Amino acid sequence: MKPNLRHLRVFLAVADHGSITRAAEIGLVSQPAVTQAVAKLERAAEARLFDRTPRGLFPTEAGAALAHRVRRAFALLDPALDAVAPRLRLTATASQLEALIALRETENSTLAARRLGIAQPTVHRAVTQIEHEAGRSLFERSPRGMLATRPARALARAARLAFAELDQAAADLAELGGREVGRIVVGAMPLSRSSVLPRAIARFRRVRPTLPILIHDGPYDELLTGLRRGEIDMLIGALRDPAPVADVEQRELFRDDLVLVAGRDHPLAAATAITTAELARYPWIVARSETPTRRHFDRLFEGGPAPASIVESGSVILMRELLGSSDHLGCASRLQALVEAGRGAMTILPFAMPGTARPIGLTLRADWLPTRAQRDFLDLLRPETHSREAVGRPATRG
Repeated sequence: MKPNLRHLRVFLAVADHGSITRAAEIGLVSQPAVTQAVAKLERAAEARLFDRTPRGLFPTEAGAALAHRVRRAFALLDPALDAVAPRLRLTATASQLEALIALRETENSTLAARRLGIAQPTVHRAVTQIEHEAGRSLFERSPRGMLATRPARALARAARLAFAELDQAAADLAELGGREVGRIVVGAMPLSRSSVLPRAIARFRRVRPTLPILIHDGPYDELLTGLRRGEIDMLIGALRDPAPVADVEQRELFRDDLVLVAGRDHPLAAATAITTAELARYPWIVARSETPTRRHFDRLFEGGPAPASIVESGSVILMRELLGSSDHLGCASRLQALVEAGRGAMTILPFAMPGTARPIGLTLRADWLPTRAQRDFLDLLRPETHSREAVGRPATRG
């Protein structure tokens, strides 16, 4: 359940001015209302947020942590509210904004209601209340559904990020109280799922045995969208050059190159030298178009015959099974291939892939502030950068 935004605004006013009276004036509410708002927040936080002294109210450690997160949340939310209607700073509720987010993302009021677990008229009423303050419609009907206008899209994104910041606040406060709240959400690209991520999770579980970890996999563009919305905390995998958008940052952990692989019984598995003409005769399973791996693969056959049969997939499991049951060949990360080869599931072919080294690392929101647990997880990823023995040496091209 999202906190009351007006309560958070008056709490921030108390934190900034140390005075119930001044906070009441700024929030346009009564002094008892400010006192009640702070009390409700303290009950929700299970912590005292202010020290009461004759000189005023001063934030405790928990109060300072919450104030910092609340400032970050409103710094995201308020410009988008102002762009729609400045009065929304006073009137918009978390429930209304959740309805707007759901309608913007589902483009259908029935689906939005189902996502939120409320009645469809409740969604309609919540969005209509925001539109009434704006003095204009924020959605346009189309054959595709309810399409958000540009201000509505900006507001939905800002609200989602602000809510993510408040979720981080709950985790920060729980940490101070010796409790665990929240979870770690990782967008995992194929390489990370087979080597980097399992080791990091195993190490993390030794120090944080119960904190939930949620792994999302899927196409890069979908994972990036989830990251930018605040649904995903971090992406792990091949970095893009240049960075895909300005509001994310990339941190390199290590570099990896590509290798060609086959099943153990493939005709080329025992070869000592291989030509591109030989490679072109076989069917392949390779990464999807527009990925860095696929671009390197396609360059192998420039100016000569190319494979006529290609399966596109980023699944190492599918590659492993297809190589084991047919004469398909594959193109994969060396780290992925070494894991599978170590299990006897595939063979790395003696065919060098110069120029395929690429940075592997983290993609994060540029303004993201991790919780303590998230920092712990990030720290456990960094030792993987020194596992150079797992990368091996490239073979020579035939």
